[in-house]
Amino acid sequence: MDEIFDIFLLEALINGILFGGVLALLSLGLNLIFGVVDVVWICYAELVMFGMYTMYWLAGVYDVPILLAAVAAIGLVAILGLLVHVLIIAPILGSPPINQLLATGGLLFFLQSAATLMFSIEFRNLGLRLPILEFNEMYFSYARLLAFGVALVGMAAVYLFLTRTYIGAAIRAISQDREVMVLMGVDSKKVYWVTALVGGGLAGLAACLLVLQYDVHPFVGISFGPITFIICVLGGLGNMIGGFVAAFILSIIISVGGLYSEMEWGYVLAFVFFIVMMFIRPQGLLGKK
Repeated sequence: MDEIFDIFLLEALINGILFGGVLALLSLGLNLIFGVVDVVWICYAELVMFGMYTMYWLAGVYDVPILLAAVAAIGLVAILGLLVHVLIIAPILGSPPINQLLATGGLLFFLQSAATLMFSIEFRNLGLRLPILEFNEMYFSYARLLAFGVALVGMAAVYLFLTRTYIGAAIRAISQDREVMVLMGVDSKKVYWVTALVGGGLAGLAACLLVLQYDVHPFVGISFGPITFIICVLGGLGNMIGGFVAAFILSIIISVGGLYSEMEWGYVLAFVFFIVMMFIRPQGLLGKK
């Protein structure tokens, strides 16, 4: 009995790590945007929702090759991220934070309503049935393994972009001290645009991975938006490494908590852990005081 229990626990731990890869990818995009633009996109998960719909219509309805559909979805959501910045964020950059939160929160409800009008509230899926892998009496979803691997590659690509390119260096510099960088001649407007494109592209990549595992509907963002925001705050808002660590901590708590009871209780335990940590380290795990 103890051996079986240990296998189940190990299976839950591994599944938690695999799920954490996609959550880390989501938090990376949101942290990148906040670190540079200093505005939290409450509507970030709704960009993911539109990316999932793009994958569904292209690959599931019109039989576009899935890799080509994924490229189209990533590009479309990247452009959508740029439009969000240009049309919604840029005009309110100098306004109080509460106005920025209300603007992105209002955009969240607008995107949900628009998706409801365009696609109805019906749950849709690609109809793609990926196999379940068995290893030593443990079972793992091939879709989740694939998502974990692609998410790691995507995060590695963003790391190389931020560390090996001029615009990447400018993004890192502005995230540390935007006033000084502007005085040194860095075009902050261009940096903001590139950041919005990259952040939107990461949301599109996450959408391509999530649509392999979940149905898409107008309110699917509710499933990932709150946990992504909590990950960013727990890691230290704007701290990309902190968000990476927090994503795996919370995903493991959710997975192991679901082992002992319903999966919903796993999320409850994750939220309780978050609240406790906010009392202990209100600046986040790796955030600065």
